[in-house]
Amino acid sequence: MPSNYFEAAGIEAMLADHPVGADFEELARSLSRDELFARQDRLFRRCVARAWRTGFYRRLWGGAGIEPGDIRGLADIGKLPVFDKSDLMASIEAHPPFGDFGGFDPRDADHEPVIFHTTSGTTGRPQPLLFGAKSREVQNLLLGRVYRLQGIVGSDVVHSVYGHGPINGGHYVREAALHWTNAIFLSAGTGVETPSMRQVELMRDFGVTVIVGFADYLKRLAEVAAEQGLVIGRDIRVRMISGQMGRENRAAITQLWGGAECYDWYGVGDTGIIAGEGPDRDGLYVMEDAHYLELLDVDTGHPVTPGAQGDMVCTCLFKDDIYPVIRFNTHDVSMERSGASALGFNLRRIEGFLGRSDNMVKVKGINVFPQAVGPVLDALPEFLGEFVCRVAADGAFTVMAEVSGRPPDLADRMRELLKRQLGIAVEVELVNRGGTARLSEVDRRQKPIRLVDERA
Repeated sequence: MPSNYFEAAGIEAMLADHPVGADFEELARSLSRDELFARQDRLFRRCVARAWRTGFYRRLWGGAGIEPGDIRGLADIGKLPVFDKSDLMASIEAHPPFGDFGGFDPRDADHEPVIFHTTSGTTGRPQPLLFGAKSREVQNLLLGRVYRLQGIVGSDVVHSVYGHGPINGGHYVREAALHWTNAIFLSAGTGVETPSMRQVELMRDFGVTVIVGFADYLKRLAEVAAEQGLVIGRDIRVRMISGQMGRENRAAITQLWGGAECYDWYGVGDTGIIAGEGPDRDGLYVMEDAHYLELLDVDTGHPVTPGAQGDMVCTCLFKDDIYPVIRFNTHDVSMERSGASALGFNLRRIEGFLGRSDNMVKVKGINVFPQAVGPVLDALPEFLGEFVCRVAADGAFTVMAEVSGRPPDLADRMRELLKRQLGIAVEVELVNRGGTARLSEVDRRQKPIRLVDERA
């Protein structure tokens, strides 16, 4: 049994499987798809062997009629059932407080290192997140790899607005930047941890050059800076922003932050980063040496056709210690991007986060993702970027949007634009700046609430 985190992580072996920096770029260009699959298959077999030693997978796979030996390699992955957060929460309820998916006994003083955090609770009760030393450090490495690919260097001062406390995000991002980029890192956290006014002062005082975080709150910080009389580009000189852009209008964020280059990346708490943009900003490169990503139809669970949207179902090929992750349905929707990589990488690319299938609402028979509303309204100069969708008890769909000025035809233009882009007729409620904050909780949450469903 390793005596500490560093021995358990096994840095040298980790870097052999998952290189970083120039070594990663060389691997991404030189490795053929057949060679990549062989690497994935080797790692997958280790993960399956580890999963059989957990009560969670013995129950999940046994219930589907799978026995040890039935899964001989990655080619058989489709035989295994998918699982999602509801299965994890059921495990926790039956085996409190950590569930039995971690594959360790917390009462055993000699268990291997375990890192414990929780989710933010955006989709319900916070879920325990468990990592072994190796799986935690690979996640850190992968995010650090993408930060470096996007352009973070040792001379940068990086300002992070990811949350801390028991929540995983802020700690994970800090470790990734600290361990793998050599940049100076400022852990500001959310607006609750460090008030927005203080955050923009910190940016000014410490010469912040890069911001990392969620796009919604970054928009709010730019507004606060202006309210405090700080001129972005003079008092605050940010050259780069990296975070969860979703379907946000990057041009608007870039303009708010004085021309800063914006980069997107995608991941969830259970898996860490799955994909990230490169300097070409032509889709998000899937970190295929560490993840096997499937796109499955939301209704049937079958693989989607090229170019179609589907649930991202992820297998972490490095999690063969604490909490193996094999066919985890994130319920986040994306689609694969076609065409050759401008960087010459032989890696799949996805569009990034397009919405949540479990947050999707059906309005008059049409599937609507609330996250899609913001990018549509960004085409109107009066729209301030903040919105909340409400579904009334009778099914009526209303978009509450923050705007500047009230031209008489603005609501009509918004309704027409949303109908044309989303395919449905919706009601529009116009409010002043800050008018959606009570519902969206944008100043308190890393991921603002975008849907209030009153039918429940």
